[in-house]
Amino acid sequence: MIPAMDLHLLRSSTGFSAIRFFPRYPSPSPLRSRLFIVRSNLPFPNEKAKYHRELEAAVEAVERACRLCVHVQRSLFSVEGRIIEKKDQTPVTVADFGVQALISLELSKSFPSIPLVAEEDSGFLRSNNLVDPVVSAVSDHMSFNKKSLSHDDVLEAIDRGGKNAFAMGTKPATYWILDPIDGTRGFVKGSQALYVVGLSLVVEGEIVLGVMGCPNWVVDATYKSTTHAQSYRNSSPGLGIIMVAHVGCGTWKKRLKNMLDGSTKISSDWTRCFVDGFCLVSDARFCIPESQTWESLPLSVLYKARIDDDNVGDKEICLLSAFCGSLCKYLMVASGRASVFILRARSEKLIKVWDHAVGMICVHEAGGKVTDWKGRELDLAADKVERRIIYPEGGILVTNGKIHNETLEMISSISSAV
Repeated sequence: MIPAMDLHLLRSSTGFSAIRFFPRYPSPSPLRSRLFIVRSNLPFPNEKAKYHRELEAAVEAVERACRLCVHVQRSLFSVEGRIIEKKDQTPVTVADFGVQALISLELSKSFPSIPLVAEEDSGFLRSNNLVDPVVSAVSDHMSFNKKSLSHDDVLEAIDRGGKNAFAMGTKPATYWILDPIDGTRGFVKGSQALYVVGLSLVVEGEIVLGVMGCPNWVVDATYKSTTHAQSYRNSSPGLGIIMVAHVGCGTWKKRLKNMLDGSTKISSDWTRCFVDGFCLVSDARFCIPESQTWESLPLSVLYKARIDDDNVGDKEICLLSAFCGSLCKYLMVASGRASVFILRARSEKLIKVWDHAVGMICVHEAGGKVTDWKGRELDLAADKVERRIIYPEGGILVTNGKIHNETLEMISSISSAV
């Protein structure tokens, strides 16, 4: 029997804004086991999810993309020339371009009229003479017409999501947002760091669904501490999760299908995700960008940070080790392994929509909250032409919801005093 609190959520109208929706259930205590398990292609009935067709297609595309990532990653360090550098010095791999092409092709098969906003464009790929390995990687993981896939097909699929592919205009728009690999620095470290394939759908200006695939995520319900939970360095490539969220239906996760060993059975059960239950900032577990230090953030005036240590003292907080990419932090908060992700906006670095969109709905549907440092919702339409940039004032704050206002007040009072 479905608990009343969950049934209430599943009956919620799909008319709610994905950005403004806050589930009405009490959060479980920190590190509590998730009890609501469903065996299905999706974790909720189709009639409860207005965009179930889009979500099913997104889940399949992200699963295929994760499989591509794992296979390319295995050969990454033995095949010369598989890693290239962007102008901003971010490493980009064959997998990064391959994922964008693969998901673009898979989505255009079922939803050809919905445009794509994504990170890469083919110009970089062409100039580095890496089209052949990308075509090969995509061909191996497509669901259709593998033999007829041409160079032009792949390049056009990548450019479908690239800059200047289309102009949105000022009216609310419908489009996919894709980060092919969030955390490419983590990807090139093999099993030493997390990375995420992130896909979301915006309908008339509102995020309505999101899917995150994390092939390196350790699935272990028996972990005893935050430090133990994040000891993923010895994890095998077969581990990992896929997380989904649909407006009004909550956030859920399940094990990724085994990427390399078809003989190993993986449970396909969906498990409900909730943010953690910490109600005090001093008890919370924090994540920050690996490019920023705790001392660069306002809360450092009030608290010192202890790395991966739940046994914090007075005027101290637990800071989880840096994980590559922003979406990993959203995944941490949505799954209850972290309480807060805080990011400072910097004038010299633009904040890209694909680094946050899918994480936003996953955190919101798990019971958390996402705003800028002034408490305002993030405006996905701030970039009125291409919808690629967001402009949060001060920075971005992602929390379990319970300590959101308290954290905002601390940031405001410290910033005012400086």
